[in-house]
Amino acid sequence: MLFLWNVKFTDTNREIKLEFYDSSSGDIREFSTSKYKPYFLATCPLSKEEEEAVASIQGEVELVKKLNLFTDEIVQLAKVKAWTPMFLKKLIRQFRNVWESEIEYSRSYIYDNGLVFGAPYVQQGDNFVVAKTVQRDLKQKFDKAFTQERQTTPLKYAQIEKWFNLCHQPVPKINMDLLSGEKRQEDATEQIYLAFLLARIVNIPIPEAYASRRVSDWIKSMIYTHLRNNNVLIPTSKELRRGYETHQVPGALTIEPEAGIYFDTVVCDFESLYPSCIDSYNLSYETVNCPHEECKANKIPEIEHHVCTKRKGFYSLLIGALKDLRIRWFKPLSNDTSISEQERQLAKAASKLLKLISVSSYGVTVRIHGVACPPLAESITGYGRWALQTTWKIARESGMHPTYGDTDSIFLDKPSLWQVQSLIDTVKKKLNLDLAIEKRYALCVLSKAKKSYFGITKNGIPDLKGLTAIKSNAPKFIQQVFRDCVKVLSEVKSMEQYSLAKREIVALVHSAIKKLRQRDVELEDLVYSVQLYYDPVERASATKIMPQPYQCALQLVNAGKKLSRRDTVHFIKVKPFNYKDKTFTVKPISHVRSLAEINIEDYIRNLTTALEQTFKPMDITLEQNMKLTDWVGV
Repeated sequence: MLFLWNVKFTDTNREIKLEFYDSSSGDIREFSTSKYKPYFLATCPLSKEEEEAVASIQGEVELVKKLNLFTDEIVQLAKVKAWTPMFLKKLIRQFRNVWESEIEYSRSYIYDNGLVFGAPYVQQGDNFVVAKTVQRDLKQKFDKAFTQERQTTPLKYAQIEKWFNLCHQPVPKINMDLLSGEKRQEDATEQIYLAFLLARIVNIPIPEAYASRRVSDWIKSMIYTHLRNNNVLIPTSKELRRGYETHQVPGALTIEPEAGIYFDTVVCDFESLYPSCIDSYNLSYETVNCPHEECKANKIPEIEHHVCTKRKGFYSLLIGALKDLRIRWFKPLSNDTSISEQERQLAKAASKLLKLISVSSYGVTVRIHGVACPPLAESITGYGRWALQTTWKIARESGMHPTYGDTDSIFLDKPSLWQVQSLIDTVKKKLNLDLAIEKRYALCVLSKAKKSYFGITKNGIPDLKGLTAIKSNAPKFIQQVFRDCVKVLSEVKSMEQYSLAKREIVALVHSAIKKLRQRDVELEDLVYSVQLYYDPVERASATKIMPQPYQCALQLVNAGKKLSRRDTVHFIKVKPFNYKDKTFTVKPISHVRSLAEINIEDYIRNLTTALEQTFKPMDITLEQNMKLTDWVGV
């Protein structure tokens, strides 16, 4: 079987070269065609100057009809072709209006011919036809899962079915030497599976799917594939912005927390909030601020834009199909005990990949060239804020006690199971959004600051959000003190236990400080590890006051060690000393001879600062002088 691997355009031979992976031989096979010429689209009819420019390079002009995305009307355009991309680029500068000139020519061939990277093909003469091999029982299971979509949203169902069929085509075993880039840490089976899955969904070559992390390029290719397949004129970047320049878009809503300590907190999250808003509220490039007078009353909450009620937006269709395929198919499949463990793991990996693409569907509309559309981005976040506000209001009106709301989450204090289920059902009915229980905290501490809280799950696992915990590059000693404090809190089940826990934390901190003062610590436990972001030699010559990582680096370089940016250095904070007419406060660990050199007060200050940042917002009371060394239990 042949799997579409890559495509190239060669200037010398003026050919498109299709590369297929032959699963029977394990080789890459090439098929060439010289019938395809690079092109762009232009306003029709051409001006006299434009006609002369085409004639000067012996180009060709063909009249074509395309659907205008924004007006939904058929327009006639000039398809201007040339022998090579170089000639085409010369022409573009001499034309008034051009479209689709930024699309790479070999990819253009793929879109025009309805080909899909990673898909299996059989050759029929000069053509390649997708080989469909989805198992019958799997297709029946799929049809049952998406019966409602087939009846109520046939366009979205067709897109879901298309991707389902592609995703369940066989994935060949690949020699990893054929794939460029560094080998990843995951199992090779999963790497290859995800590369083929991504290639098939967003239509990019297998080597790119394996190595690329540019989600915006994935989404662009997905958009181009859909529009070309439906004969829709791909708008220019300026047209997509709808008369706006890219700018700061109002973001998510955070409802001010009701500071305090709560026992038995339920956190409910919207399932993929922004993709769900795109899907449920028909948000797309052409539907936001559509030209129909009758749609202008369909305002988006709290912002000036409106949404079309006459036709389904293509972006809404694509993102909705991605979301549903993940939530309704791959996510349940990852927990299906009737299939093998490996199949479940691959389904889990597929679910994560689809989530990555769908949750990026908002971000790319903010400022990524070629997909940015400020009105669309504002509409997505506008509906997101409205959804959280409305859900908060529903919860309060139904007798529940919401304590905090952030982007796509709402915290509920001691709700009954019936109340939570009622909220989930009401949100689905009124907002057409899916709300689900995300976490249950035995103890939850909300600070006055937004996005800063501490929770202990029912099974005693700590969950820190937004608090400045111990960074991974901090010394082991500080990390261990922090973990010991967290362990104390993880055992708290009541307010009485919480009060006792604060006293125990105070004792732990005092003990840690005492150990530092007595130098009852291992040197290795005081090491800081920091990555260099600049060349250490250049940094040393460019500044009078050197940051501590570069103090360490300079000492190592002078001792004969080669270092460059992105290398990691390991150092100890020591008492200030003179080094080449500068005051240094750290030494590489290899240069420290004894604990007597250690700057103990600096370590105490760093320890207390780290713990204050974490525990102060949690309402663990400090003395008025705000020194952790003087903590008292409350």
